[in-house]
Amino acid sequence: MEQQISAVTNKVLQLISPKETERITIEALSRKLEAQIAAACKSEGIVAIVRVEGSVAKDTWLAENPDIDIFMRLPTSIPRKNLGDVGLRIAKKAAGNAEQLERFAEHPYLEVFVEGYRVDIVPCYDTKPGEWQSATDRTPYHTDYIKSRLSKEARDEVRLLKRFMQGVDVYGAEIKVGGFSGYLCELLIMHYGSFVKVVEAFAHYNKRVVIDIGGFYDKREKETGLLFPEPLVIVDPVDKGRNVASAVQNQKLYTFIAASRAFLAKPIEEFFFPQKPHALSPDLMEGWLAKCGSAYVFLVISYTDAVPDVLWGQLYRTKRSLRTLLETNDYKVVKDEVFSNESSLNVFVFELEQRILPDIKKHLGPQLERQVESEKFLAKYVNNEKVLSGPYIEDGRWVVEVPRKNIDSLALLREKLSDGGKNIGVAEIVTKAIQKEYKVIINDEILKVYTENSDFAVFLTQFIEGKPFWLNP
Repeated sequence: MEQQISAVTNKVLQLISPKETERITIEALSRKLEAQIAAACKSEGIVAIVRVEGSVAKDTWLAENPDIDIFMRLPTSIPRKNLGDVGLRIAKKAAGNAEQLERFAEHPYLEVFVEGYRVDIVPCYDTKPGEWQSATDRTPYHTDYIKSRLSKEARDEVRLLKRFMQGVDVYGAEIKVGGFSGYLCELLIMHYGSFVKVVEAFAHYNKRVVIDIGGFYDKREKETGLLFPEPLVIVDPVDKGRNVASAVQNQKLYTFIAASRAFLAKPIEEFFFPQKPHALSPDLMEGWLAKCGSAYVFLVISYTDAVPDVLWGQLYRTKRSLRTLLETNDYKVVKDEVFSNESSLNVFVFELEQRILPDIKKHLGPQLERQVESEKFLAKYVNNEKVLSGPYIEDGRWVVEVPRKNIDSLALLREKLSDGGKNIGVAEIVTKAIQKEYKVIINDEILKVYTENSDFAVFLTQFIEGKPFWLNP
């Protein structure tokens, strides 16, 4: 098996390692953009340190995805509330006529597309370690830390880990993904030594992993449990109060664990380069929805005016609120997810065991030993005309059977969303979109959206099929 793994990783490494011509191109483009940004800072009267950071600076980038990050280290005299606006103004001036997209992490930054490459221009403060004023202030120190400690061989191991994580869809710390960042991958390689050892370690994951490369908490393990409650803790070696893995959602962590086990059992190239996901034909999708037995409920909204990172945070928050609404009204949610093309189409999907609930509901009262509460319960229900059965005693407590207030999941959603969902926890941006236009539909009523949007069709196919590609025999 070791030989098989080695054969696969060697082949993959040849495909993902940058060629010398690519390095020259990226190096030249990075220096050109550095000069443009520095000139834009000077024209604004701002003294700044402009430098390439991230995977290009650390030489851990993948051939197909250079990830050029250029940071502006701005003076701390700029107020924190103005950092994003100042950074955007400089970045836009430097970018000129290049295609641009505003992004948002802790504060705004600019994504530009130059000569076919994506470049992030990010503002931060020129601060000393431990005097952080924004989350991005640490990045230059991360770059220096990794560059001074990662060997050429280790950088190749980072590339393998990144490509594997991309293949199994757990790579990327942005809100949409909630996965492993590039810096986290670099630290994992530093700690474990190689891609294979990282995979082996996570394949044997048991409840919690704590990695403290800087040795900040040696013989003080209990403190890490108090400071970092997450199941995966990688203490930042340039900031002992930060867990580099805090953005990793549990679902992504567990997916990586399971995929690691599957790879060790059957090491094949497809983990790194999965086949392009397919969509069922509309006829097959219609047939599936007709025979599946459960109810697929969709909330479709259209245009949402927000930068992607903010949008995804609000979409996920809304999804949680809608699931809570359904579950508190006794609808069993099998699974849920949200799709967005980040502009004109957003779709929440909830698979329910059933759309319609029984007319009757069992309402549990207090235990008999709670005499005062029991008397109040009986006073309320003994002569209540709405009671269909009871009060009666079951397992030592009072029970009544009453009509449900709502028996149709679609009607429930439509009622609660009639004002945009303000009172059920729908996020502000989503509320505004709902107030303009929305649809709550079920099963094959989604086919019009399905046939008109190929990305959504792939999403829904994967949602319904459920099984990751790496479980195929």
